[in-house]
Amino acid sequence: MATTETYADWRQRMSKVILPKWTELPNFDLYMDQVLLLINETLQPLDVDPVTAAMINNYVKHKVILSPVKKKYQIMQLADIIVISLLKPSYPLDMIRQGIDQVTATGYPKRAYDGFITALTERLHHLDEPVQVSDQDLSGSLTTAAAQLIVDKLRTDELMRLNQAQIKPTQIEK
Repeated sequence: MATTETYADWRQRMSKVILPKWTELPNFDLYMDQVLLLINETLQPLDVDPVTAAMINNYVKHKVILSPVKKKYQIMQLADIIVISLLKPSYPLDMIRQGIDQVTATGYPKRAYDGFITALTERLHHLDEPVQVSDQDLSGSLTTAAAQLIVDKLRTDELMRLNQAQIKPTQIEK
């Protein structure tokens, strides 16, 4: 990322972000190093902190994701790790798991994950459009609100970075 990037440049970059839907994730089991490569490459355009093996092991230990089978991770775990990685800066792990469980209670994990990715991509591609929340679709509204939260966090982080690059804080005398 160039240090001369502007907010307009960032908006343009976000408008081109494409995140994988369920069927675009590998449909075969992956070892930890493969999972890390896939997840970090997937999330790299968003400039989020990279996922580490220790993080994933912590998710398994705290039952936020299912344990790997023979040290291999499946598509369901990949989808969970992507969602968790995006929401982790704003919510504790147990709350993220509760949210995932609530959304998947009314639909299959594939449909819930794809709905989340669609909502997030829509929010990234249309940063200034208002969020629509409905009493008739609380799971969909939860998904949309979570996507908006991620976009707001990314935007705030970018504005902070740009502001710090432009305005150097002055030392306050004691």
